[in-house]
Amino acid sequence: MSSIFIIIAGILWGIISVFVTTLKSIGFSSMEVVALRVIFSAIILLIYLLVTDRNKLKIKLKDIPLFCGTGICSIVFFNFCYFQSIEIIGGAAIPALLLYTAPIFVMFMSLFLFKENITVKKVISLLVTILGMCFLTGVFSGKETITLEGFLYGLGAGFGYALYSILGKFLLKKYDSMTITTYTFVVASVAVIPFSGIIKDYNLMLNTESLLWSLGLALVCTILPFILYTKGLLKIEAGKASIVATVEPFVAAIIGVTVFSESITVEKIIGMVLILFAIILLNIRKAK
Repeated sequence: MSSIFIIIAGILWGIISVFVTTLKSIGFSSMEVVALRVIFSAIILLIYLLVTDRNKLKIKLKDIPLFCGTGICSIVFFNFCYFQSIEIIGGAAIPALLLYTAPIFVMFMSLFLFKENITVKKVISLLVTILGMCFLTGVFSGKETITLEGFLYGLGAGFGYALYSILGKFLLKKYDSMTITTYTFVVASVAVIPFSGIIKDYNLMLNTESLLWSLGLALVCTILPFILYTKGLLKIEAGKASIVATVEPFVAAIIGVTVFSESITVEKIIGMVLILFAIILLNIRKAK
């Protein structure tokens, strides 16, 4: 069931392009979309817990640094690095591949922090996933160039993305997944508002269409998948979870073809098959 939670989370993250593309067409910048995502998510989660279970809003002061870690070092940091990488490199293919170096960071951090074993199956799944991402993003076509700065920002995105799995493991020992998700986005909101530029575009944010798409982005592509992913971490190793979640680019590729009429190539099909194979391989249990 934990793997299913994480797969569903990956699918919901994978359809985010529909919401982001629409909001950017309305007039928001990339970082403003990030701000809308975390602000609306924080507000919805706070209201929900205030109405249903206020006890889940209780946290210890000594754990605030961990929430700052999930909110700032993970959510805000990886989004900032990811958009910077896209801007510097001038395309989304290589930045997307670098973002999904996250399982590598998770696997090695989990080795030292949680004493999780690096098995042959994990390594094979990881290598197949990276190979699949190479095909899916079109890296093998050789159409994109990459600078050292762009490469480092891309790796920074992968590292920031990986931190949520690691820090989430520590917080799950003390708090419910709703508590973790809520405070993660509250902290992220406070951190991202000053430099996102969203304040000067507040009139645009109050537009009915903007509100509806922002709510959809928060509920469908943020709150629900983060809760499911955090719940999945309860009974699954962080390294395994981060690889299973790579169903996201698989879904994103399907959305690109069906919704945005992107061309389907042999490279994309091979990439999808490889990522799906890696996820299945990772979840096959040995017979007793």
